Amino acid sequence: MVHRIIPRSGLAAYGFNANAARLLSLQKRGVNATSSARSLATSGKSDGSPSEETKHQPIKSVLVANRGEIAVRIFRACTELGIRSIAVYSEQDRMQQHRQKADEAYLIGKGMAPVAAYLNIPEIIRIAKENQIDAVHPGYGFLSERSDFAKACQDNGIRFIGPTPEVMARMGDKVAARKSAIDAGLKVVPGTATPIENSDAAVEFVKEHGLPIILKAAYGGGGRGMRVVRDMKDVKESFNRAHSEALAAFGNGAIFIEKYVEKPRHIEVQIMGDSYGNIVHLHERDCSVQRRHQKIIEIAPAVNLDPRVRDRMHADAVAIAQHVGYRNAGTVEFLLAPDGKFYFIEVNARLQVEHTVTEEVTGVDLVQTQIRVAEGYSLPELGLQQDAIHATGAAIQCRVTTEDPAKNFQPDTGRIEVFRSGQGFGIRLDGASAFTGAVISPYYDSLLVKVIAKSKDLPSATDKMIRALREFRVRGVKTNIPFILNVLKHKKFRSGAVDTSFLDEHPELFRLNIGQNRASKLIYYLANVMVNGPMTPFGNKTLLPPSITPTVPLIKAHQAPPAGWRNVLQQEGPQGLAKKIRAHKQLLLTDTTLRDAHQSLLATRVRTYDMTRIAPFVSHTMPQLFSLENWGKT
Repeated sequence: MVHRIIPRSGLAAYGFNANAARLLSLQKRGVNATSSARSLATSGKSDGSPSEETKHQPIKSVLVANRGEIAVRIFRACTELGIRSIAVYSEQDRMQQHRQKADEAYLIGKGMAPVAAYLNIPEIIRIAKENQIDAVHPGYGFLSERSDFAKACQDNGIRFIGPTPEVMARMGDKVAARKSAIDAGLKVVPGTATPIENSDAAVEFVKEHGLPIILKAAYGGGGRGMRVVRDMKDVKESFNRAHSEALAAFGNGAIFIEKYVEKPRHIEVQIMGDSYGNIVHLHERDCSVQRRHQKIIEIAPAVNLDPRVRDRMHADAVAIAQHVGYRNAGTVEFLLAPDGKFYFIEVNARLQVEHTVTEEVTGVDLVQTQIRVAEGYSLPELGLQQDAIHATGAAIQCRVTTEDPAKNFQPDTGRIEVFRSGQGFGIRLDGASAFTGAVISPYYDSLLVKVIAKSKDLPSATDKMIRALREFRVRGVKTNIPFILNVLKHKKFRSGAVDTSFLDEHPELFRLNIGQNRASKLIYYLANVMVNGPMTPFGNKTLLPPSITPTVPLIKAHQAPPAGWRNVLQQEGPQGLAKKIRAHKQLLLTDTTLRDAHQSLLATRVRTYDMTRIAPFVSHTMPQLFSLENWGKT
């Protein structure tokens, strides 16, 4: 509980009347008091619960405008709630698991670039309308922070599971979010008042405020479009790179600039709001373990955090959410400087990749809560009063990616030949491409699976995570598991004494213990010897492997083979063949000898040359077969 006066509109979550707090916020923003009170009076009771006139509107179907593990995560929540789940997929994702996990799936962006397919708002809206879909969940990334997407859903009678378009426009735009934070009384890092579109403006900012600075994409997150600049000569090039990256990832290359805070901790607070003015926080996460501004490991709750700082962060997160009338799930992010001061960074107006650790320590299913809020439930109805939300134990999330740490984390692609995951008590896996036979493409994010460990405290959760990661066996593509293990075993991580410079200051973390993969190498060697003979040169040149030419039984070459099913197809066509099959009462056999051979171990090794030699004998002696399958090798 917060033990300080909160002189702004974050009062509802701390035992004050929710609508009174919201009314105060509306009036601070210049909204007429009478109209404000009237609108709030129609939205719910004074205690922040729905009025008698307010009806819950059940959601019967949800389209997830996303892919990969987050799509699967939302589908599972829908299944548990008895809601029909709908996937969309690009041409490149035809064989991906998220398409298979949904109750229905529809192709989008035919002929478009892989990422552009998932940014195609008109087509997503068309599919939703044509199939009478009640609601759309954006996941994270892609369209998740696009207010025009939320508005398009709203305008077409489709519920958007997330904030309102107006709030998204303010919070999703980092510059507008800064202004809202200042208006709500939060401290912010010095930065540009509006997004900038050219490098000359970046140079002017540096001349006024000095270095170092950080460039950020104004309309997206996840580390894309983000650069730290420490030298004046790098300002223009870094800006242009950040602009291009933001444009490719989010469809808008606008950049804003902030003064860079050295060696901070990255702390974020999970918030949830309903449609009746209720806002709660679900405690905080420490996301300080980052590489190139991409989060790698997340912890909940943050350890070694001054309780007074923690309370103030929670209060500030609730305050800015209350100030803008926030609804649904969101994250308020802060930088905690070494001197104990903290600064607002941004609001992620969506579900976060690392929402899992918050779920583990609070016991709250954030995705199901999002859906229930979109149906019109109030937080009190869902049992989410602030004094009832507690963080117990510790949870860690590690993002296992298909990146090769030995090659500067270059993304790896290909087919997963072997996949075995770590499991057991306290381990949760969220993934969509983590299975034997999965094809890892170069088109999308390299995330393979999120591994979450929960235990009583950080050291024991770390031990559980190390054990689980050591159980993993992934063959066919490289992963960052060796690097993650190095981080987890470091004494500074185990003690919770890390900041955003942790990886840069410890180069020993990049000295990797790469597995030998002996079993797979042995299998490949044995298969090669069995098929192609020994590779070792013979000492005695006269002692060579025997050359064997298979003997083909003799047939009467001048006689045509007996008539079979192939003749029916040739003479009567497909319809005639189908008719004969239906009329045939005996069992029909397909011979697969020339297809399978030793396929389960070595793949087909019957040569096309040998198949053509034996084919006349087969056609003369087994005409009663329905068909033959032949997979040849040259």
